[in-house]
Amino acid sequence: SESRLHLADALRAGWRVLSADGSALDAVQAAVVVLEDSPHFNAGHGAALNEASEHELDASIMDGASLAAGAVCAVRRIRNPVIAARAVLDRAQAVLLAGTAADDFAERQGLAMVQPDYFTTQRRVEALRVVQARMASGIAQQSSEAEKHGTVGAVARDIHGHLAAATSTGGFNNKPSGRVGDGPIIGAGTYAKDGACAVSCTGQGEIFIRRVAAYGL
Repeated sequence: SESRLHLADALRAGWRVLSADGSALDAVQAAVVVLEDSPHFNAGHGAALNEASEHELDASIMDGASLAAGAVCAVRRIRNPVIAARAVLDRAQAVLLAGTAADDFAERQGLAMVQPDYFTTQRRVEALRVVQARMASGIAQQSSEAEKHGTVGAVARDIHGHLAAATSTGGFNNKPSGRVGDGPIIGAGTYAKDGACAVSCTGQGEIFIRRVAAYGL
């Protein structure tokens, strides 16, 4: 399937960085960008819609060598949120930027910006309709995990032994407006520390936040 081909493309993108003696940080970013650009995953183009039929995207990235990290949440206009997360990391003035301020930051950094409808696919429009119809009928519990989630992520170890992790997500179909899950939360959805591990999580973000899942592993 095309989704499997895009997964292979993501793996190759990361491997190209590593095989050229590049950093684990650059490798995980490269891999996640491919998945954000694919319509088949719940990140970037093809991301889930919230209860207001809008996209609010989250992403984070962490360097296991320095414990430097960057993240954005509830963004609407950044084509590749993981690149914005990396820009936050590189600037080193904050770990997490939110909402309109994060969009404005990315624009000032010269990152690729889009109109929110760039992210929308017919598949996600239909998924939102189905979930909302089930809620109206009192059978929302029948929604599958696949319909709710689909976060993307990558972890890597480079030739120098350094680790890195990155995560990007649109959240879940019909999520509350303004909801932020574990994806952009360092220690919950993303964590990397040399000599220990690199983790990128997907699943029910609220539970991952409460259990500090990425760090706890």
